Parts: sequence; structure tokens; C-alpha cells
Amino acid sequence: MTDSVKALVFDVFGTVVDWRSSIIADLEAFGGAKNLKADWVGLTDAWRAGYQPAMDRVRKGELGWTHIDVLHRMVLDKLLVEFKVEGLSEADKDHVNRVWHRLKGWPDTVEGLTRLKRKFIISTLSNGNTSLLVNMAKYAGLPWDCVLSAETFKAYKPDPKAYLGAAEVLGLKPAEVMMVAAHNSDLVAASKQGLRTAFVARPGEYGPRQTKDLKAEHKFDVVATSFVDLAAQVGA
Repeated sequence: MTDSVKALVFDVFGTVVDWRSSIIADLEAFGGAKNLKADWVGLTDAWRAGYQPAMDRVRKGELGWTHIDVLHRMVLDKLLVEFKVEGLSEADKDHVNRVWHRLKGWPDTVEGLTRLKRKFIISTLSNGNTSLLVNMAKYAGLPWDCVLSAETFKAYKPDPKAYLGAAEVLGLKPAEVMMVAAHNSDLVAASKQGLRTAFVARPGEYGPRQTKDLKAEHKFDVVATSFVDLAAQVGA
């Protein structure tokens, strides 16, 4: 079923990188250096919780096209007040906001991507903006062939334009592209546009109390436990 696949496109936040542990560690180090005490774990979780509602404002037309760095900063500014993080300069706030550029991969990420790259084109297909994804790749050593973003298509997933646009940019038919994600809804949306699908479980993405995306809840082309397992299943 996957013999015709020529490219793999990846959701990034949660699928490729461990955003939660990365951000908590980064903010705790920042707080220590600045002698600031705050509930960095709570702030991290609240920040991520604001991600979809912020994108929804763009999807619904309440905001014009606004990329993720700007949306993240809008959410962050409110959370700094809510969590009583005071005394930050504009440079400090920018540094904190750009923590999303400094996320680390899961333990299997680089090895798995390197193997997959030998056989397939590998690219991001993320709601993150392009500069964020490029900086993250440099930081985490992610060996992408291509960086595709919602910014490329001015459309946040699950808008069909993102999935179909990725295939078009890569010069491929939708069925020649496989979407890789740790999120059932992303893969269902991709499948509706004719892309192949691979679910890779990341049961620790949201921490110890994660309640969703613990397993594949639909029939996908491949279900894997890691990128290394994915590579083995697709012959890479």
C-alpha cells in the first residue's frame, strides 16, 4: 500500500519534537538566571492550550493571516500577567517567545529521520512558521530535505490547502505523499485529501496526564511506535 510513496511530510510539534519537556527546561533555566520564580510547568501547558484557539481566530477570519510566532506572543503576553511573571524586558519576552525555536527531538527522532531520508524526501508540514522550523532544525539537528509550513500556503491544518499544497510543491500526487503525525485528527484530515498516513505514538507529549492520541484510533496505512520503527516498516 505504501510502495508508491515518494515523500514523507511530518507534523512537528509533538510528533518530531518534545515541546513540553523542552519548554519547561528552557523556562526553568531562564527563570533561574533571572532569579524569577514562577509555575513554569503550568505556564507551558497553558501556552500550548492557547495554540488552537489562536489559530481558530485566523481560520474564522477574526484575524488576517498571522503566523505562529505572532500568535504565540499574543498568548504569552496574557499568560505572563496571569502567572505573575514581572519585570521582563522586551528582549526577555522575545527570548521566551522564541523558545519554540529551541525544541529538542524525541530520542528516536534524528536516527529515524536519517534512515527515512535515505529512501524518501522528508519535509515538515507544520503549522509553525518557516523561520521557526528552520531554526528548530538547526538547533535539534533535524535533517529535512524541505521545510513546508502553513505559512507557505497561508492555511493552517486541517485546511485542505495545506495537505494538497505540500503534494503540489513537491511535484507529487497526494497518494505519493505520506503524512506522519502523532495526532489522529491531523491524519484523518490528510487522508481525506488522498495522502497516505502514518501514526507514530507519542504518549508523553502532554505529560503524565495525557488523555488523547495515546494510540491510533482509525485505520492508517502505518502505525508505529517510533520513527525508527516507522523506518523499518517502510523498508528504510
